[in-house]
Amino acid sequence: MRDEGVLIIGSGLSYHNLSAMRGTGGYEPSRRFDAWLQETLVHTACDKRAERLLDWQQAPAARAAHPREDHLIPLMVVVGAAENEAGATTYHQKDFAGGLTASSFRFGRVPAAAPANGDLQ
Repeated sequence: MRDEGVLIIGSGLSYHNLSAMRGTGGYEPSRRFDAWLQETLVHTACDKRAERLLDWQQAPAARAAHPREDHLIPLMVVVGAAENEAGATTYHQKDFAGGLTASSFRFGRVPAAAPANGDLQ
């Protein structure tokens, strides 16, 4: 699909422990897991990225940040589609929702702007 110019979006949050979000218990786990995601998605060689993600439960504060893996599945799909394209951080906030650290990522090159007439040729 990407070869045909289809944009693939995985929606989610790098921290998803709703009960800890209500208090201050999410600050440190969100910071630690986000740092691991940064290292894995942006600073790890593309051929090793999938290996690290397969072992995500071993990451610092993994289960505190994601008690269930369902909110990481979109990330896994996008990384799989990215294949050997580099990752980059597009959003990073240290005080999200009262103190959590959260990030968003993209993979591959940013396409040129669409023509003014809206045709995507």
